[in-house]
Amino acid sequence: MTDAPLRTLFCFGNNQNFFDLPKSEIGPIWTATQSLLVQMRDLEGLEILGTFDDDAHMVGPSDGWPWTFYVLADVRDQETVKAACNLLRTTMVGDYALWRYFKVEARMGRELSIRDDVEA
Repeated sequence: MTDAPLRTLFCFGNNQNFFDLPKSEIGPIWTATQSLLVQMRDLEGLEILGTFDDDAHMVGPSDGWPWTFYVLADVRDQETVKAACNLLRTTMVGDYALWRYFKVEARMGRELSIRDDVEA
């Protein structure tokens, strides 16, 4: 085994509850989403490498790929991945947890090395 971090892709998708809201009620969802991202960034053992928002070319609920947005991170262990996913349960929007409006799936692996000693 290695002590290398888990390269993790967090895939977030908004669901129909989000789209059922009147536009005037969407603002608090975005505020809560930003709060979730800040909490992820500040989570010990998680380093965000990059983010990707697919909202310009994917409109509507995300039942699977393509997702609404992605967070690529190096994560210390599976418990930390679980804690990051759990933020959807603990980040609140009024009386509801953020998971009412989004879901998350995490894909864990290892960094793929591109070796210089192999010729094409």
